[in-house]
Amino acid sequence: MRVRFLGAAQTVTGSCYLLEVGPNRLMVDCGMFQGPRALRERNYRPFPVSPLSIDYVLLTHAHIDHSGLIPKLVKHGFRGKVLATPATIDLCAVMLPDSGHIQEMEVERLNRKAARANRPLIEPIYNVEDANRAMNFFQPVDYGQTVNLTKEISVRFLEAGHILGSAMVELTVREGQQETKLVFTGDLGKKNKPFLKDPSSIDHADYVFIESTYGDRLHPDQGDHLNLLHDVVWETYRKGGNLIIPAFAVERTQDLIYDLNLLIINNRFPPMKIYIDSPMAVAATEVFKKYTPYFDQETRELIARGNNPLSMAGLEFTRTTEESMALNKIKSGAIIIAASGMCEAGRIKHHLRHNLWRPECTVLFVGYQAPGTKGRKIKDGAKYVRIHGEEVAVRAAIRSIDSFSAHADKEELLEWLGHLQKPPTRVFLVHGEPSSMNVLAQDIARRYGYSVHIPVLEEEVQLTPASPVGEEELRRAYAAVAARLQDVLASGLGRGHYQEIVEQLDHLNALLASIQKQAS
Repeated sequence: MRVRFLGAAQTVTGSCYLLEVGPNRLMVDCGMFQGPRALRERNYRPFPVSPLSIDYVLLTHAHIDHSGLIPKLVKHGFRGKVLATPATIDLCAVMLPDSGHIQEMEVERLNRKAARANRPLIEPIYNVEDANRAMNFFQPVDYGQTVNLTKEISVRFLEAGHILGSAMVELTVREGQQETKLVFTGDLGKKNKPFLKDPSSIDHADYVFIESTYGDRLHPDQGDHLNLLHDVVWETYRKGGNLIIPAFAVERTQDLIYDLNLLIINNRFPPMKIYIDSPMAVAATEVFKKYTPYFDQETRELIARGNNPLSMAGLEFTRTTEESMALNKIKSGAIIIAASGMCEAGRIKHHLRHNLWRPECTVLFVGYQAPGTKGRKIKDGAKYVRIHGEEVAVRAAIRSIDSFSAHADKEELLEWLGHLQKPPTRVFLVHGEPSSMNVLAQDIARRYGYSVHIPVLEEEVQLTPASPVGEEELRRAYAAVAARLQDVLASGLGRGHYQEIVEQLDHLNALLASIQKQAS
C-alpha cells in the first residue's frame, strides 16, 4: 500500500491524495489549486494518473480546494463513485456548477486577450454542463456508516466540524493477516462552531493525515467576537450608514446569520435589516435548512424555542439582479452580506462601489484576505481601489474580526491528536504552509513523541510492504483489466485515450517479451 500526495503538500490548496492498495486506486479529495498563478496553472495539467484507473473518490467536504477538480476528473474518463455525506453532495450541487461558470467566464476573458494578440485559444478546465454531469457519480454515505469498497477495504465518514457535511475519512485496509487504519482529517474544525457538532475523536490510527492550516498559531478568544460584532453594528447604526460584509457564501455567511440572531434575541441589535445578497449563499442556506438533524444541540435548542437563525425576523434573501440593484438605493440601516469574501467578484463589488466612499458606512472583514485581492488592499489601508473600471475612494470605516475561522488552531490540533490511545506509525502534515507545518511538527514530537513527516508535492510513500503476488492474483488482475478494457471500448469512453492505453499495453508486452527471453 502506498500514498501519493497530489495536492495540499506544503500548501493550503488542491487537496488530493492517491492511495494504491494492490490493484485498487482510491482518491481522497480532488481539489482545485487556488492562489498564486504557479499553483493555479496546475489545474490545467493532465492528472498524474489516468482518471479511468481510479475506483473511488472519497470526498471530505464541498469546499472547492477539496472538490473543485471532480468535474475535470469525470470529463477525462473517471467512471467510479464519489462518496460523500448527503449535505456535502447537496453543497457540491451548488458550488461545482458555480465553479464551472467561473471557469467559462475566466477563459472567455483570457481568449479575448489571446485573440487580439494572435495567441492560441484555451478551453476552460470544465464548464457548467461538466459540473452537472459529474454530480451523477456522487453516492451518499451517512456519518458512521461503514461501506465496504472491496473485500479488503472499508471506509467510514466521521464528523469533522469544519462546514456542514464535512467529514474525516477513516479507511481500514486488510492485506493478508495485516490490518491498517488510515485517517484523513480533511479540514478539521474548531469546537463550538455555530450549527456544527464538534469534530469526532479517534482513538486508534496507524497513519494520520492531518491538516495544519493554523499549525503555528491560536485563534483569538471566541467569546469576544460576538461583542466585537455588536460594536461594529451599533457604530454603523449611530453613524447612519450601511454595514457591508464581504463573506464566503458557504459557512461564513451562515455563521454571521447565527451571531446576528444571537444579538437580536438578546435585545442587543438596533433596528436594521439584514440582506443576504449572494445567489450561492441563498442556495447554501437552503441546504442548511434541509439538514437540521446535523446541527449541534445548542442550535437545535434555539430552533425548538422558535429562534431559528435561518428564518429570523429582519432577514431577507435577494435572489434576482433587480433585487440586488435595489439595495444600492438604501442609504442607511442595512447590513448587506455578499460574496465574494475577498471582494474579487460577485455582487459585493457593486455594494462597495456604492458605499465604500461614504464615511457613515462600514466595511467589515470576517475572513482571510489573500495578498493582491481588493479585500486585502482595502484592509491594508488603500486610499482608493478600482471597481468596475472606476476609482473609488475608501472613506468608510474599515473593521475586521479574525475569529470566524472554520479551522482548528494549533492547540485544538494537538488536543485532537491526544485522543489516540497509542502512537501512530506516522503522522503526515498536509494542507498548510511550511512555516505552520514546521512549528506543528516540532510541537507534536515534543508533546507526544510521534513520528511526523511533511511531504512535498507529488511525493510517494510506501505505507506497507508489497505483498507477494501469486498466480491466482495475477489471473484475477488480468481478468479485471480485460473486462474494463472491453467496457471502455464498448461504451466509447476510451476515445481520446487510445494512445495512452496502447502505450501502457506496449509496456506490458515488452515486459512479457523480456520475461520470455530470459526464460529461454
